[in-house]
Amino acid sequence: MIELRPFGSLGAFRNDWLNAHHHFSFGSYHDPARMGVGRLRVWNDDEVAPGTGFDPHPHRDMEIVTYIREGAITHRDNLGNQGVTQAGDVQVMHAGTGITHAEFNLEKVPTRLFQIWILPDRRGVEPGWATRAFPRDGHGLSVLASGRAADAGSGALPLHADAAVLAGSLAEGETVDLSLAPDRAAYLVPVNGAVTVNGVAARARDGVAISGERAVSVTATEATELVVVEVAA
Repeated sequence: MIELRPFGSLGAFRNDWLNAHHHFSFGSYHDPARMGVGRLRVWNDDEVAPGTGFDPHPHRDMEIVTYIREGAITHRDNLGNQGVTQAGDVQVMHAGTGITHAEFNLEKVPTRLFQIWILPDRRGVEPGWATRAFPRDGHGLSVLASGRAADAGSGALPLHADAAVLAGSLAEGETVDLSLAPDRAAYLVPVNGAVTVNGVAARARDGVAISGERAVSVTATEATELVVVEVAA
C-alpha cells in the first residue's frame, strides 16, 4: 500500500521562532490514523528562526535523528557533547537511560530540518550523540544511520534499532528501487522537487507511507532530494 500524506494535511504548530509540521501525532496534534509507521514514531518538519532554538530538555529511550535541509543546528548536552550539523548532514542522539540536550540555530538564516524519532529495540541503552557529514553531490540513496545488520561497517551512524535512514538526490527522470521484506515498512519525504512512488505522485514535503510492498520504484519527475526511513513494520 502506498499512502500519500500531502503537506497541507499535516499537523502544524507555530510561534515566534518555530514553524513546525508533524507527519505523525505529536504535541497538541493528535490523529489516531497517524501514530507512526512501524517503529517510526515522529517525523517533524521544523523551521527554526535565526538566533533561537530548543532550550535544554530531557529525552529517554528513543533514537532521535536530525537531518538538516538548510542552515545548521548547534547541539549541546549534559554528557559534554557539542557540535554543529550542517545542511545535508545528519546527527543521531541515543536518549537511552536519559539525556538532556539543547539545539540552537546560531546562524543568520533560518534552519530547516527533519527530526525523526525511532523506537529502540531495547530500553536502557547508554545515551550518546554523534554527527556526520555526507556528500550531497551524488545520485541515488546513501545510508546515513542504521541499526540493520547488513549495514554494519558501512560508515553509517549507528542506531539501537532495526531501522535505517537513507537520503540522496535524484536528477529529473532518474529512478531508484527499494526492496522491502514482508515485515518491513518505509516512510519517504521529498525535500524538494517531485517524485512518483510506484506511480503515486508526491511533491516537496509530502509524506509517503509504504507498507505491504516488496518492490518500490521511486522516480524523480523533477530533480529532488529524498529522505527515507525503513523500519520493522
